[in-house]
Amino acid sequence: MNQKHRRTLELIFDNPVRSNIPWREIENMLKAAGAEITAGEGSRVRIALNGVRAVFHRPHPQKETDKGAVRSMRRFLIEAGVTR
Repeated sequence: MNQKHRRTLELIFDNPVRSNIPWREIENMLKAAGAEITAGEGSRVRIALNGVRAVFHRPHPQKETDKGAVRSMRRFLIEAGVTR
């Protein structure tokens, strides 16, 4: 992961939970960490990382994730063994 990916990871684990992280930056960080990302129906995105699978929804019409999605992403990353 490069510095930008690490910064995105830090933003996901920041307290209080942020609601201004662009989804595209989260996807780029996940790809750099080795995740497989496939598009589902509508805004669904399937993500597999280190044997852990999850389904997320791309935010729309805004580009930034909300606090609930950031919390879910944080739980997913912890389960997949990815921390700061």
